Amino acid sequence: MLDQKYVTFIEVVKSGSFTKAADKLCLTQPAVSNQIKAIENEFEVKIFDRKMRALTLTPEGEILYKYAQRMETLTENAHRAIKDSLKEVRLLSVGLTHTSKENYAPHVLARFCNENPDTHIKIFIDGIKNIYKRLKIYEIDLAIIDGNYSDDNFLSVLLDVDYLCLAVATTHPFARLKSVSLGQLKKEPFILRPVKSNSRTLFENHLISRGENIDSFNVIMEVDSITTIKELVARGLGVTIIAYSAVKADVMKGNLSVIPVENLSMPREINLVYHKDFEHKEILNEIYRIYQEEKNLAGEGRLT
Repeated sequence: MLDQKYVTFIEVVKSGSFTKAADKLCLTQPAVSNQIKAIENEFEVKIFDRKMRALTLTPEGEILYKYAQRMETLTENAHRAIKDSLKEVRLLSVGLTHTSKENYAPHVLARFCNENPDTHIKIFIDGIKNIYKRLKIYEIDLAIIDGNYSDDNFLSVLLDVDYLCLAVATTHPFARLKSVSLGQLKKEPFILRPVKSNSRTLFENHLISRGENIDSFNVIMEVDSITTIKELVARGLGVTIIAYSAVKADVMKGNLSVIPVENLSMPREINLVYHKDFEHKEILNEIYRIYQEEKNLAGEGRLT
């Protein structure tokens, strides 16, 4: 079990108050203060800036908080692993980006569980930066992400190469064209993922490579839900740039149309990312195998 003083430290940071932390942990405020003081004495640093009106971590406090979170996660994982060992069941935590959850990844993980009944999977869906934060503190074991992310702590397996495309309603005039130009797109109302999302960043970088800028386009709405974006576009309320794997099923069902954009190729990788010290390479191999099979099924039109 994690040392109580670190449990208290984490709760003080989360609640932003010694009093609230004391209430949450059923402790007195002096007890909370003494536990924080014990950590400060142990490391001979101040971890909170008490000169500020709001409770603020010092730079040293930020470092300790990062490691306290990691200790908390590792302790929880150790308890879970021991319980799973006794039950002869393994729990695997997997992170998915918003785009990867729209392609084959959920099918892949469900099949993996069916083919490996001794393994249960817990899925976390988040933005790519938060996925990597979860990986760093061992809150998740693996992640299936869209795009590249350089970090020396991790290794990756290339699962697929996807690409961004222009998606419009089947009733949109563009749906009858073989391709559209960037000039034509500037007149259209865009519904896009938020700034700094992986697909948005890739689109903007490709625009810059062509001497263009996102500010020249009419972005009317930003939505952090691919499902919602597809629904709005299908209703003719805008157009979007989106991963083809996320709309392939919609195109096959006749709900959306995709059109090439002239002189704008936007490929990106789909990667399985894991810690260098991840020991179960057989899991990586199985996920890779199932992913390729699911991709082939989708190509044959048998996966919906």
